[in-house]
Amino acid sequence: MKLTVLKDFLNESIQHVYKAISSKTTIPILTGIKIDADTSGMTLTASDTDISIQSFIPMEKGELQVIDLKQSGSVVLPSKFFVEIIRKLPAQHIEIEVKEHFQTIIRSGSSEIQLMGLDPEEYPIMPGIEESKRIQIPSDVLKTMIKQTSFAVSTNEATPILTGILWTIADGKLKFIACDRHRLATRETPIDTEEGLTLSNVAIAGKTLNELSKILPDQNTLIDVVFADNQVLFKMSSILFYTRILEGTYPDTSKLIPQAFQTQLVVSTGQLVDAIDRAYLLSREDKSNIVKLVMREDQSIEISSSSSELGKVTEELNTVSLSGDLLRISFNSKYMLDALKVMDNEQISIGFTGAMQPIIIRPDGNASLLQLILPYRTTT
Repeated sequence: MKLTVLKDFLNESIQHVYKAISSKTTIPILTGIKIDADTSGMTLTASDTDISIQSFIPMEKGELQVIDLKQSGSVVLPSKFFVEIIRKLPAQHIEIEVKEHFQTIIRSGSSEIQLMGLDPEEYPIMPGIEESKRIQIPSDVLKTMIKQTSFAVSTNEATPILTGILWTIADGKLKFIACDRHRLATRETPIDTEEGLTLSNVAIAGKTLNELSKILPDQNTLIDVVFADNQVLFKMSSILFYTRILEGTYPDTSKLIPQAFQTQLVVSTGQLVDAIDRAYLLSREDKSNIVKLVMREDQSIEISSSSSELGKVTEELNTVSLSGDLLRISFNSKYMLDALKVMDNEQISIGFTGAMQPIIIRPDGNASLLQLILPYRTTT
């Protein structure tokens, strides 16, 4: 293999695929990035068996020649060093030449680096996925759905299925569900699908979807999502992102969400976030994260927290509306802040069915997003 490629294109492609490299892999060749070059362009591949990412660099972009190919070929290069060296090379044009036994020479400006490459024939083949079950979703919508749910996945590997976000499709709507047994986040959006297309029990690791979110284009670009028996493929213009579906059956969380409320309040999202954030500072020092919310007859609420060493913080907020029984509720302030910070409305609606029942948080007037957190039992 011998070619010259523009540094910016190569560096961007490397940064995309490097997200699939794991330092924990026991398969030596998976510590490398595979490079394939032919007359169509360059394809870079990285994998940790759970995630595989391919990034394609075309020969030309508009009128700009990106790659000057002298000889087609393939090689696997050690990723850690390859990533660093390409980023630090002095010139815009980078020449890559692969000689016998996969010895690779990289030249740029006055620099010349020699790397010992590996045999690309030993690199795992990317999974083949039939495109029988496919949807399209705008990249900005997918990014937002990941952001509004991924924080609620479990970090406990003892229940692997709960470390994922559940994807379901029914009645032309895509729904995400994340739950760690203490809180739950759901987000729903209408999508264009083939009539009758349904999807159930497809859970994708939250950390994987967060990595995907980093390489999704910012502009409103349609992303193809292809579902197979145990794999999902996300297709972007120059990137293929493969991931494994988590094994197991996702629990039915629908029974956790009450259909009617004993108490409901509507309040400014920003004011509530700021008040709980200040209370969190004290509760965090006490390592409890517990913040209390007390409802008053004048339709105000009191937010407070205390620390045995530092003292107490109390703040009063006016609500937009407050109806039903007046309650005293204690909750994990970090969980509440996580839920509130992904709300995209100026006002939120919070529903209660009792002091020890799940707290339901929604953007006021918007049923597509729901956050649930469980309250704490306290002695006061």
